[in-house]
Amino acid sequence: MGLFKEFKEFISRGNVVDLAVGVIIGAAFGKIVSSIVDDIIMPPIGVLLGGMNFSSLKIILKQATTDPTGKVIEAVSINYGNFIQTGIDFVIIAAAIFVFVKAFNSMKRKEEAPPPAPPTKEEILLTEIRDLLAKKS
Repeated sequence: MGLFKEFKEFISRGNVVDLAVGVIIGAAFGKIVSSIVDDIIMPPIGVLLGGMNFSSLKIILKQATTDPTGKVIEAVSINYGNFIQTGIDFVIIAAAIFVFVKAFNSMKRKEEAPPPAPPTKEEILLTEIRDLLAKKS
């Protein structure tokens, strides 16, 4: 029963729940960015480059063949077009996260900056003594 209690305490911590929410939102955000890249950004870039479809770019290492039983053996290829699209996905996601974190941190700094505390009587007295000594020298 102790293991179950420890697990329950672990799950009920705010950090674990926050992390789970962050992972779920991050996965959904990744799908959105992938769709933006695949469906909105890459088609115009392909048109500008002469109607090129990046997902079809590949280097074929071995052509597709048919074995004697009639079974098709797929081609072996390096799909560098998919790699280019995934790289663009990564750059856009990283930039969006950078901007989000930067905005979040600036908002957090504004909230955390407390107004300076008024000086105590001792500080006022010490300031007056310092000023008087400065005038004498």
